[in-house]
Amino acid sequence: MIPITCLSGKRVALFGLGGSGLSTAKALAAGGAHVVCWDDAEARTQTAKDAGLSVADLRNEDWSGFSALVLAPGVPLTHPAPHWTVEKARAAGVEIIGDIELFCRERRLVCPEAVLIAITGTNGKSTTTALIAHLLKTLGRDTEVGGNIGTPVFDLKPLEAGRHYVVECSSYQIDLAPSLDPTVGLHMNLSPDHLDRHGSMENYAAIKERLIAGSRIAVVGVDDEMSEAIASRQDLARMPVWRISAAGSLRDGIYAEWPALFEAHDGAAEKVADLSGIDSLRGQHNGQNAAAAFAALRALGIPATEIAPALSSFPGLHHRMEMVARAGNILFVNDSKATNADAAARALSSFDRIYWIAGGKAKAGGITPLAEFLPKIAKAYLIGEAANAFAETLKGKAEVEISGTLDKAVRDAARDAAQDPAAEVAVLLSPACASFDQYPNFEIRGTAFAEAVRSLDIIRSSEEVA
Repeated sequence: MIPITCLSGKRVALFGLGGSGLSTAKALAAGGAHVVCWDDAEARTQTAKDAGLSVADLRNEDWSGFSALVLAPGVPLTHPAPHWTVEKARAAGVEIIGDIELFCRERRLVCPEAVLIAITGTNGKSTTTALIAHLLKTLGRDTEVGGNIGTPVFDLKPLEAGRHYVVECSSYQIDLAPSLDPTVGLHMNLSPDHLDRHGSMENYAAIKERLIAGSRIAVVGVDDEMSEAIASRQDLARMPVWRISAAGSLRDGIYAEWPALFEAHDGAAEKVADLSGIDSLRGQHNGQNAAAAFAALRALGIPATEIAPALSSFPGLHHRMEMVARAGNILFVNDSKATNADAAARALSSFDRIYWIAGGKAKAGGITPLAEFLPKIAKAYLIGEAANAFAETLKGKAEVEISGTLDKAVRDAARDAAQDPAAEVAVLLSPACASFDQYPNFEIRGTAFAEAVRSLDIIRSSEEVA
């Protein structure tokens, strides 16, 4: 745990006792703050009570005595309407902050020498966060990884000089972190997302840009217009910026021309890494992820010749293009995190011949946006509520079998893939759907896929299990 001492002796309100909220409440109390916490969910407030925290309905508290409101990132700050705690804090002149802001304040107070690499963007940030942490650990750096990727920042090891903190930041977290000041700030890309929480694309982009504006060195993806504008404003402010791209060459920066990475300075480019044969970094989208991670380490002064060899051992992110097993020419790939068509497109673009497991609780638009990838589908195995609707969409475009359940879909796909003479085929779970019709979340769905794969006879007799 990292105790939060920057608010020691202060009275602090905290709303939202999910994973990061509960962790922050404990860290505040450990650092000497008088924290009063609350959540609308009774089970969460009971968990906080059991942990020895002070719990009280914040509606009944005297807000004039609070120094800060610490808001969990999932609680609305501005849109579609400010949460009632936000209204109370504003009326009392109480600042409203989140866990990432507290982490930054504590770092400045206790150990400003600790390296903070903060990552944001609409797509690819989790994979990039995991890849940066992997590279640093492989190169012998003391590294902690957390934030929006899963582990709350205050559950990481205490702040120490020489320790590297690799932290994924959502737009919600950045919105609650006015003094975010990473050593390296990394922004991947922008596309419409979370607009119900930010009001407009312009507001969403401006929030993402805060992470870059406060960084000592910026790494910015420039494959969309709004992100290129962010990089240009960084130039105008005379702040160091490394550009990254997976869409074309750069005069300065790191770019991917699949499967190679190039580093360019003043128009002169040199190949610095080869991604071919790295299953966890397949596809052009992973070219951008790899370029971003490579640039982040280069921004820290780590030589390219040290970074490149460490790429090959990256295991990938759980449930995102995760290689579960290989049997002969068949790859079994867990992409359960692909809960909509846009996410599934990244996986479908990464393989040439696919036995595709899809379905679940459908999102708006279904799989219609995936039409360009259907020629790659050898056969689709449909599960869950969306099975019949997806079968109708695929009619006349791809061979379909309605398997119904995930374990049956795995068996059906493996049966057919085993008869395919192609040099490489993929049995791919990339559902393009939420999991809630059959599983509590995509993680449990992905784990069920991996277990079903490992129970197959062709896998049990093989040593090529990840």
